[in-house]
Amino acid sequence: MSLESQRHARLEDEGAALLDSASAFWTRYGKVALGVLAALVVAGAATYFTMTSRRSAEEQAAGRLAEATLHYFQGDLQRARETARQVAEQFPDTPSGNDGHRLMGDAAFWSNDYKGAIAEYRRYLAKAPKGVLTDAANRSLAYALENDGQPAEAAKLFEGLVGKFDRESSGEFLAAAARCQRAAGDAGGAKRNLERLIAEFGETSYARSARITVAELSVTP
Repeated sequence: MSLESQRHARLEDEGAALLDSASAFWTRYGKVALGVLAALVVAGAATYFTMTSRRSAEEQAAGRLAEATLHYFQGDLQRARETARQVAEQFPDTPSGNDGHRLMGDAAFWSNDYKGAIAEYRRYLAKAPKGVLTDAANRSLAYALENDGQPAEAAKLFEGLVGKFDRESSGEFLAAAARCQRAAGDAGGAKRNLERLIAEFGETSYARSARITVAELSVTP
């Protein structure tokens, strides 16, 4: 047999062996591979439809929340609160659905329903991601607690908000914390926060009254 014929025969043998190996692999693992592929397709489809459904729900919730927000700024607090409640109940797993609790809290606060406001702010904060809106809700919660006669809890929240916004707001929070601490009978804590206000935020509009209050606390037994 010539060299060329031998090479050709060897290639045919190797090709046949490769085909036999591939055939054996498919026979053994083909069904498993098809099963895995089918599972991946099903999982991908489920993920797609879930994301589409969530996006649709969020769009609907955002539209209704915008309606509730409009009522709020128009001064129709009762209607705003009711519409926000519907959004929170119908779309509980969406960002706008959770934001409905925050709007309900705002409407309750300005309706002088401080306990209702506290409950809604806490529902919102339980699921809200960290950020400006969360800090704003904590600020509102602190004022609601103060107005509800829970000054010690309010003071803790006010202290935690220092540095979250601008410097004027930090002065506001330290002054509010001191005010709440005085109401709770903690004159020492109030004085410390006022002294911090003067030392760190002495240029704010709250510093002047803080200096007066510190002087009063210094001469009060």
